[in-house]
Amino acid sequence: MTFTGFRGEAFEFYEGLLADNSKSYWTAHRQVYEDHVRGPLAELCAELEEEFGAVKLFRPYRDVRFSKDKTPYKTHQGGHSGGFYVQIDADGLMVAGGMYAPTPEQLRRYRAAVDSDISGKRLQAIVDDLRAAGLEIAGDRLKTRPRGTPEDHPRLDLLRHRSLYAHEGWPADPWMATPEVADRVRAAWRRLRPLVDWGHEHVGPPDFTR
Repeated sequence: MTFTGFRGEAFEFYEGLLADNSKSYWTAHRQVYEDHVRGPLAELCAELEEEFGAVKLFRPYRDVRFSKDKTPYKTHQGGHSGGFYVQIDADGLMVAGGMYAPTPEQLRRYRAAVDSDISGKRLQAIVDDLRAAGLEIAGDRLKTRPRGTPEDHPRLDLLRHRSLYAHEGWPADPWMATPEVADRVRAAWRRLRPLVDWGHEHVGPPDFTR
């Protein structure tokens, strides 16, 4: 089916889940989730597939085995393709791209690439361009600096990152119920492509299964 947007029921579903994250709520509203969240998101991802590759949707269930928080359901629905990401929740829609949860070897390769003048300066330019375009740079960061890194390293801020991605989002306004969503996500992912491509070249593709 053709993607036509996200109706208000999608955001209302997550507002309700935030208030009552229980199996009873999920069971009573499961069809709303299928019809207004997962279904439209799958249609959106299908429209993006030709340019960005197959987009896989995450399961809606939380892994609570090692968490103190035992609520059973995620309060968002996300999808990923390589380093690209899209997510819907009660607040609206968010898109992102970059390096998430790298393995120790990937983190080693990332820091070596940032330390190198050629690849490091290229990453700094990409990050600067994304900031200038209004995207937020995020990721898990060390409070100090990696062992052996001089205090005056020109890219110390990037070296502190243990994950690095850029993101932007939009609130659940009426235009969300239109095909314009696909255009905005596509444009955002195009802006993020240099960061994703840099990561693939120097770090390797992210592993969303871990």
